[in-house]
Amino acid sequence: MDDRAQQLSKVPAITLGFWIIKILATTLGETGGDTVSMSWLGETTPEAGASGLNGYLVGTGLFGVALIVLVWLQIRARRFNPWLYWATIVASTTCGTTLADFCTRSLGIGYPGGSLLLLACVLSSLFVWHRTLGTVDVNSIREPRPEAFYWLTITFSQTLGTALGDWVADAGAGYGGGALLFGAALAVLAILCFATRVSRVALFWAAFILTRPLGATVGDFLDKPVAKGGLDLSRPLATLALPVAILVLILAIPQRPGAHPQGASG
Repeated sequence: MDDRAQQLSKVPAITLGFWIIKILATTLGETGGDTVSMSWLGETTPEAGASGLNGYLVGTGLFGVALIVLVWLQIRARRFNPWLYWATIVASTTCGTTLADFCTRSLGIGYPGGSLLLLACVLSSLFVWHRTLGTVDVNSIREPRPEAFYWLTITFSQTLGTALGDWVADAGAGYGGGALLFGAALAVLAILCFATRVSRVALFWAAFILTRPLGATVGDFLDKPVAKGGLDLSRPLATLALPVAILVLILAIPQRPGAHPQGASG
C-alpha cells in the first residue's frame, strides 16, 4: 500500500457538505422511522395498551438488522466508499428513531429518562473508546477496532438525538422552535471552531450529536399534524424525497476520505 493510501481514513473528510448531508440523513431517519413504526406498523405506548404489534420494537428490529449488515460491510471495506458510508448513516438514524421511541414511549421512561440514559451510553462509548485506543478522532479510523467504536457511538448518538429532540419539542418549544434552538446551538459550535482553539474532536462529537435532534425536529415539523405544530405533510412522500436530495448532494459534492493524523503533514 502506498504512502497516500496509508494516510486515508475510512470516513469522509469533515466539510460543510458533510454536515449538510448529515442533517438531511437525520431528517430522513426521523420520517423513515416514523413511517414504518407509526404509519405502517402502528405505534404502541403504555397508554394505548400492550395488545397487538409493537411498531417501535418491530421497526427497531428491522432497521437494526439492516444497520448490522451495513456496519459489517463498512468495516470489511478496504477503503472509503461514500455510498456505503451514507447508507450506514441513514440506517443508524432510522434505527435510532425507532429505538428511542421504544425506550421513551413503549417502556414508559419518558423523554428525560430516555435522554439521560442515552447520553450516558454515548459518553461511556467515547470513554471506553479513548481508554482502549487513546483517541476518538474520526480521522484515525482505518482499522476494524476504531471503526466498531465509531459506529457504536454513532448509533447511541442518533438514538439520543431523537429522544432529546422530542423532549425539547414536548417541553414547550414545539417542533419549529426545537429546530431553531438546535440550529442556533450548531451555529455556536461553528463559531467556536473558527474563532477559538477548542478541541476539534470535542466540537465534532458535539456537532454530530446536535445534528440528530435538529433533523428529528425538522422531520417532525414536516409530518406531524397541524394541531401539534407540524405541517402535516405525508411521511412516505417526505421519506421518498429526502433520499433523492441526498443522492444529488453525494453526486454534486466531492466525496473524499479524511486524512489520517499520523500520516498527514501539518
